Amino acid sequence: MKEANSHLTKTELAVIGNGEVAYIRKMRSEEVSKCFPEAPDIDPSVDLWALFGADGTPILLTDNRSSTFFKAAEDELKTVSLH
Repeated sequence: MKEANSHLTKTELAVIGNGEVAYIRKMRSEEVSKCFPEAPDIDPSVDLWALFGADGTPILLTDNRSSTFFKAAEDELKTVSLH
């Protein structure tokens, strides 16, 4: 796998799991507008969770981590978490 990864571009790597894999990431309120421009201003004290497609496409923003897993299951996506 090391050898294969060294020959893939970032773009090629991102599309490998497209439509099959999504990642969950905790977000700060100041990051939201970059990924979810239509979102209203959010209180900085609120814990936020986002679900993204393998290629980085935003799918869901929520204050309930479990909701990200439910949405991924609904869309038949396997999830991974980023730290």
